Amino acid sequence: MVRRFTLSELPDVIPVFPLPGALLLPRAVLPLNIFEPRYLAMLDDALRSDHRLIGMIQPRSSEGARSGSPPLQSIGCVGRVTSLSETEDGRYLIALTGVSRFRIKKEIEGFTPYRRVDVDWAPFERDLDGDDVDEGFSRTAFLSLLSRYFDIANLTGDWDTLKDADEEMLINSLSMLCPFAVQEKQALLESPDLEDRRKTLTALMEFAIAGASGDEGIA
Repeated sequence: MVRRFTLSELPDVIPVFPLPGALLLPRAVLPLNIFEPRYLAMLDDALRSDHRLIGMIQPRSSEGARSGSPPLQSIGCVGRVTSLSETEDGRYLIALTGVSRFRIKKEIEGFTPYRRVDVDWAPFERDLDGDDVDEGFSRTAFLSLLSRYFDIANLTGDWDTLKDADEEMLINSLSMLCPFAVQEKQALLESPDLEDRRKTLTALMEFAIAGASGDEGIA
C-alpha cells in the first residue's frame, strides 16, 4: 500500500526535478529515467530520508530549461519514490507516485548539486484526502472525443483499459501522457479539482482537433 501523508508530515523543504513536459498529479504514477549526476545525487539523498519525496516542476519555458538554473513555475507536485531499479550503466529507473501539489515560497541556496525549494502545501490540502471525483463526467462522450484526438495526434491506447479505468485515473493519466505544451500541462496541474481538469483536458483536445481540421479560427 502506498503511504498516505498528513499535512504536518510533509517537509518544508524538498528537492525538485525541473523537467519541461513532465507532469505529475496526486495518486498518479510517473516513470523516470535518472542519469544526470546531480539527479542521481538527489535520488540517493531522497532515499536516505524518511519520506522519499521528490518534487516535479516545469521550467517556465522549454527554452529556459536549456540554461543551468531556469526560472521555475510556481506550482509543482511532489511524488514518493515507490519503485527503483539500477541499470548496469548506473542509471536509476524509478516510479514516483504523486502525493500533493505545492507552491514555491522561495528557492534554498546551498551546496547540493540539485535545486531545493521551501514550499507551501496548505493550498492543496485536499490532495491528501483521497480520490477526487467528477460528478459531471460522461465516459461515453469523453471517450468519443478521446478517440478523435488520438486519431489526429497519431496516438494509440488500450481501449479496454480506458473503458474500465476509474475517472480520476483516466483523466489524470491522460493529462500526464498527452503531448501538450508546457503551459497547457501547467494549466492541467493547476486545475483546482478533477472536474475542472477534465474540462481543461477536453478543451485542449477539442482545440487540437479543430486545429488539425483547419477550424481553429471558428468561434
